[in-house]
Amino acid sequence: MVLGRHPSCQVVLDNAAVSRTHAQILQNHGEFSVEDLHSRNGTLINGQKIRERTKLADGDEIRVCDVVMTFHLSLPAIGALPTSDGTLPPSPRPTGLLATVTGELFVPTASSADVLIEDNSSIISSLDVSPMPGIPRVEVRPEAKLRAMMEMTRSLGGSLDLTKLLGNFLKGLFNIFPHADRGCVLLKDEETGRIGIKAMQTRRDDIDSRGRVSMTIVRHAMSTRRAILSADAVDDQRFEVSESLSNLQLRSVVCAPLVGLQMQVYGVIQLDTLDVRQQFVQEDLDVLASVATLATLAVENATLHQAALKQQSMQREIDFAQQVQMGFLPTERPQVDTYQFFDFYEAAQGVGGDFFDYVPLPGGKVALGLGDVAGKGVAAALLMARLYSTARFELLTRPTPAEAMTGLNAQLASSGLGHRFVTLVFLVIDPATHRATLVNAGHLVPLLRKADGSIVKLEYADSGLPLGITPDVIYRQWEFDFEVGDVVVLFTDGVTEATTDGNELYGVKRLSEFVANGPEDVEPLGEALVAHVEAFCQGTSQRDDICLICAKRIA
Repeated sequence: MVLGRHPSCQVVLDNAAVSRTHAQILQNHGEFSVEDLHSRNGTLINGQKIRERTKLADGDEIRVCDVVMTFHLSLPAIGALPTSDGTLPPSPRPTGLLATVTGELFVPTASSADVLIEDNSSIISSLDVSPMPGIPRVEVRPEAKLRAMMEMTRSLGGSLDLTKLLGNFLKGLFNIFPHADRGCVLLKDEETGRIGIKAMQTRRDDIDSRGRVSMTIVRHAMSTRRAILSADAVDDQRFEVSESLSNLQLRSVVCAPLVGLQMQVYGVIQLDTLDVRQQFVQEDLDVLASVATLATLAVENATLHQAALKQQSMQREIDFAQQVQMGFLPTERPQVDTYQFFDFYEAAQGVGGDFFDYVPLPGGKVALGLGDVAGKGVAAALLMARLYSTARFELLTRPTPAEAMTGLNAQLASSGLGHRFVTLVFLVIDPATHRATLVNAGHLVPLLRKADGSIVKLEYADSGLPLGITPDVIYRQWEFDFEVGDVVVLFTDGVTEATTDGNELYGVKRLSEFVANGPEDVEPLGEALVAHVEAFCQGTSQRDDICLICAKRIA
């Protein structure tokens, strides 16, 4: 169960200090644990900030910024669970995993969409030109209209399956229109634009039920968004004489379009009769126009329900991909006596293409890797997963960081990535000699803050192209002394290209100024930098993944 600020989280914490995906609670063989998902402000257990997955015990206090939760393995005594005003709850709480929560908390629930229908939202009209064409007529037989509404409400209730729903709808129409020989509902496919029969009902076995419908009448009703009453469709001067009309020999037709709130036309309801003695009249059209509003609402709800189910399925896949991706990222920072480290990662779309890693090397060296896959979303995340394993292999098997980058590029360039490429930087720190080795493959230039607060850009003449463009690039490395008090900041373009609603960029200059004047230690510096970027954006949605690593020599 993921806790965070993003609406896709299972528990949404509506607090600006909370990261999009802040922490997660896991269950494994009856044991529960909590893990911080590289959040900006961290997760605390009993007042202690956690660095790795931590087992939960009964009564543990979990703090996520201003939200405090108490974990219980079993149902505690009622007195142990006060309500928000400090009083005891009026009735026993259900059994299960419980939490006492303070702060701003919002738990989303799955619910059907609420759609409001107002009288003036209907644009159905009869053949007569109404002085108020947007409102169904109510002066003709109001008792018949009320009866129709009640019948349709009963037939449309209790199902979100569109085929079953429309079948019940047509049965209800036959109860209201005893002289109708056939009824059908035609809907337009949103992807192809084709109009097809979704449901059909006939009263007698000798009536053609193979789906022969005059598209002349259907298209006219949909294009004009007006209900049609025709006493004799074959002779109706509004329609060009067509073979389908002549063959069907329709003596009377009522056809009402299904028009949604946003003026979109979903399809039509059509009733027809073959008996010249049982023709439809204006009152029938008024009733059908009224119930078409209910049918439109039912179609919209069923369509939204199917879209919601599809979205939920996709979201489950994304959530799983997010968990897999977070599993690739390191859960612990290097433990080096003379150095401090900080990292932050937040994807713009649940899963992303930014990448960072710590790789311990022989001789006590530590390699820091930070990169950015071109693009966002699942495709970038898949390439990031491959980059993670391949980069580790190259760093551990090659004698120098430059050769590791060269080998990594050769593999990526020959693996059929299409037009995708990767920018990446390796920084290898040797705590024994305090020498640092940098290899840059087209990535943003890292910043070095000296002990006196001055900023040095770590750029060199032999930096290479991004990975994946051409396989024969030979990368070069550059070394520098990592002195006491120095801080190196590696970052992706999600930091420098963060924008306000007026499209003003955060930029490298603003970043350099903040780093120069920021806190001395890396963890406060990194947290303050992320907060500064978010404050600069002024609530503008994140356009790109954000990834950041800070390293400082302290002795």
